[in-house]
Amino acid sequence: MDRTQTFFGWHVGGWVGNADWVLYCLVALTVWQFGAPMVIFLAGLKQVPRELYEAAEMDGAGTFRRFWNITLPMISPVLFFNVLLETIHSFQIFGSAYVVSNTSCGPADATLVYTCYLYQQGFTNARMGFASAMAWMLLLAVALVTAVLFWSQKKWVHYEEDAR
Repeated sequence: MDRTQTFFGWHVGGWVGNADWVLYCLVALTVWQFGAPMVIFLAGLKQVPRELYEAAEMDGAGTFRRFWNITLPMISPVLFFNVLLETIHSFQIFGSAYVVSNTSCGPADATLVYTCYLYQQGFTNARMGFASAMAWMLLLAVALVTAVLFWSQKKWVHYEEDAR
């Protein structure tokens, strides 16, 4: 018996047990957890001086021009911070995949992300040496991506010292 429900002819429900849909479920769960970075973005937006917008409006700048030339450069440190933290967080996605898949890393290994595979190797298959090597590779990958982000920030992040 098919346990999925239909809504206007579309099959709804049973996403976690379906190998084709479980990854989308993880993406939706990750997007749902975007609350903390959004609060940081809002705090950054509150720090943009209103006078800059007023001066740009008097100069005839439109909405897109104000966003591109004022808002984006002023919140670029906040943007960099959030990109850095969320990138590191994306490497470490384990809890969501483990819980959504009911501790099995998904139907047909659909949610077998790197950290879930690391867990399986270390604790299910008792291959601690291999899991340790995998953890070191994860650390090196995160360090490399972090270094690239810090290197690239010189080109797109604007700090107040730069204005002097």
